[in-house]
Amino acid sequence: MSELIAEQWLLVVVALVIGLVVAFYLFHAGKRTRVTGAKSDVLDEGAEKAQRNAALIDSAPAATRDATQTAAPAPAATGGDDLTRIKGVGPKLAATLASLGVTRFEQIAAWDDAEIDRIDAQLGRFGGRIRRDDWVGQAAFLAKGDTAGFTQKYGATA
Repeated sequence: MSELIAEQWLLVVVALVIGLVVAFYLFHAGKRTRVTGAKSDVLDEGAEKAQRNAALIDSAPAATRDATQTAAPAPAATGGDDLTRIKGVGPKLAATLASLGVTRFEQIAAWDDAEIDRIDAQLGRFGGRIRRDDWVGQAAFLAKGDTAGFTQKYGATA
């Protein structure tokens, strides 16, 4: 046997190298994550702002609402506008805005940067939503009653 290895040492070394390369490939190739397909998600950063907002708003809630629970009444019942028509403003944010004295679309449409910063600082975990969801632009359309322009730019209201 040792005579055979001595005569064929070159083939033994080549077989050993090939075995090591195959073993290396098998152990390390399985650890890579492969991404296939080029389908983009609407929530990717490159998507249109209105599409991303609509996808986030229209998505299913994390927990389904119990039949005995009811949604908070919209501020429209108190004489103000229904602020929940602004995409990104739900019942909780509408109630928070009402507690801050904001009940009409005209008020939001008239906000400047300083007012946005002042209100944004009081929104707690909802901070940053005003600029991200363009509340001022949405409120401007809704204050004028331009639902066609609103729908064209931000999508249909719920």
